[in-house]
Amino acid sequence: MQFKHPEVFYFLLLLLIPILVHLFQLQKFKKVAFTNVSFLKKISLETRKSSRLKKWLILSTRLLGLLALLFTFSQPYFSSKKVEEKNHNFVYLDNSMSLNTNGSNGNKLRIATQELIENSSELDEYTLLTNDEIYRDLTKKEFEELLKNVPFSSKKGNLEQKLLEIESQKNTKSKTLYKNILISDFQYFTKNKNTKFTNVNSAFSLVKLKNSQQNNVSIDSMFISNNTADEINISFVIKNQGGEKKDIPVALYDDENLINKRSFSIEKDNAKNIEFSIPKTTNFKGKIQITFDDIFLFDNTFFFSINSQQKTQILSIGNDSDFLSRIFTQESFDFSSSSLQNVNYNTIPEQQLIVLNQLKNIPSVLQNSLVQFLKEGGHLLIIPDKELNISSYNTFFRLFANGSINEVRKDSLKITKINFDHPLYTNVFSKRVSNFQFPSVAYQFTNTLQGDQIISYENNRAFLQEISNPYSEVYWFSSPLDSKTTNFTNSPLIVPTIFNIGQRSLEVSKPFYTLQEENTIEINKKIKKDEILTISNEAESFIPLQQSYPNKVKLTTKEKPILPGFYKISLKEQALETIAYNISKEESSLDFYSTNELTKVNENFKVYDSIEELFTEINQKNEVQWLWKLFLAIAIVSLLLEILILKFFRT
Repeated sequence: MQFKHPEVFYFLLLLLIPILVHLFQLQKFKKVAFTNVSFLKKISLETRKSSRLKKWLILSTRLLGLLALLFTFSQPYFSSKKVEEKNHNFVYLDNSMSLNTNGSNGNKLRIATQELIENSSELDEYTLLTNDEIYRDLTKKEFEELLKNVPFSSKKGNLEQKLLEIESQKNTKSKTLYKNILISDFQYFTKNKNTKFTNVNSAFSLVKLKNSQQNNVSIDSMFISNNTADEINISFVIKNQGGEKKDIPVALYDDENLINKRSFSIEKDNAKNIEFSIPKTTNFKGKIQITFDDIFLFDNTFFFSINSQQKTQILSIGNDSDFLSRIFTQESFDFSSSSLQNVNYNTIPEQQLIVLNQLKNIPSVLQNSLVQFLKEGGHLLIIPDKELNISSYNTFFRLFANGSINEVRKDSLKITKINFDHPLYTNVFSKRVSNFQFPSVAYQFTNTLQGDQIISYENNRAFLQEISNPYSEVYWFSSPLDSKTTNFTNSPLIVPTIFNIGQRSLEVSKPFYTLQEENTIEINKKIKKDEILTISNEAESFIPLQQSYPNKVKLTTKEKPILPGFYKISLKEQALETIAYNISKEESSLDFYSTNELTKVNENFKVYDSIEELFTEINQKNEVQWLWKLFLAIAIVSLLLEILILKFFRT
């Protein structure tokens, strides 16, 4: 038994009052002797005994009544917690797109919110966490209103992050009991199920929302497979999870206009490429859509855009090299070359990439211009001359990087290693080639320059590396690229390497971007200092993080936008470009933690079959059985007994 107001028991001293009154009334009788009243003596003795019994009964009822009243005002109760302790429920409700599917009773997220509303207690406080927001210190009514309007989110739920967020919230309240609740389908996006959720020591109650089917067809990605003067071939990767599926309709739209329609079949747990051809165009707002009733419907539509291609501005300073002009074609690049003596320094800030092609010296004027160019976001490719001035180059490197050139070595070495994970080679190789025809070099410059190796010699030294610096991308070949020094210019590897260095110098808009991931877009547009670019569609508009350079604007998006579809990049009222966003393909995964796996992940996890079962247990543990009515009844009964004794007990 516990008491809400135990301080009331200080008034137990009041029980002395009826005791003192009783003692005061217990007067002793005097013995008076008479000769002929023996019969009266016997009556007097009996009366004294009855009177004393009556007084003891009255004292007992009064003490019992007062004691019962004290217990009544102290408000006794039975409960597993103290009554002044509030129960605060931290509820993480996964509202990712994978919950936007139907279970046996309807949409899984909507059913979960309804069960939370029906089973949560009026007496508790709540903190609601979703994939996007945290709502703190809610009453039951506020909790209900938020649950009714929880939207689906394109942001992936990170279970470990949510656990740590809940842990960090529990340090501001006193006299509070906590219940940590996770409600999710517990989808995982990698094959590593062995996450231990370190630094999480509190007990967590988990409710797993189960899927009723295990079949899904999704549009995984798209790419431009061929780009000719007249048409563009677009390939879409369709992914199937589950059994074989036949005759699935697929349609291609330009905005809302149907361009092409066909059907396809796909094997069990397989992927398939579907190709469409579209006319060469400057602005294609593409949408591909499959019609199939499966577990997820959000991944049956895929958005992409094709804009008029922006040309990368490239200036080569130094010797003329035929291979550069052959790779940097006029279709994709605005390429020009100049000797060192004829450089127009005013044009350097307008470039995206500058190639130092076999310069023997780098004059200080050019060095300063190039460093400023790097600081403003430009990129640099350095191809050394076999007779370069090491001191001049090292002076230049010290302006922006760590390390230096040491010496030239006339060793014949083969180029044998490719860093396939470097961004230069993204989507270049279908597999990691190990048996290609190795090019070789006659001599090379050893150095201590810091940075990632892109192509390496057989002795593990870098042939091409990206030099680390705080400004931009700087590429360094450790060997000249003339025909007398190396046959690398005749290798198939030179084309994707040099071409992608040029392409990466201006981050032209991709056919599509993924929501809630960090995306970088560069617009080849010179804007004034007080001007800003906006991204918008019919539903939302926002100003992205942006950096202005002399000849371009670099945009970065992550938290916004939140909805898939087409968006315009605009300067005031002028639309510059159309881009497309899609939900992450990871949301289409049908890989989920099982109940047994969840309990093995962390010993503090307890899994419940339903939200109702969980909250029934919570409410039972928090139930308070008040006893003050019982003690009030005892006090009333004691008073009635006293009245009856006084009225009917004759002495």
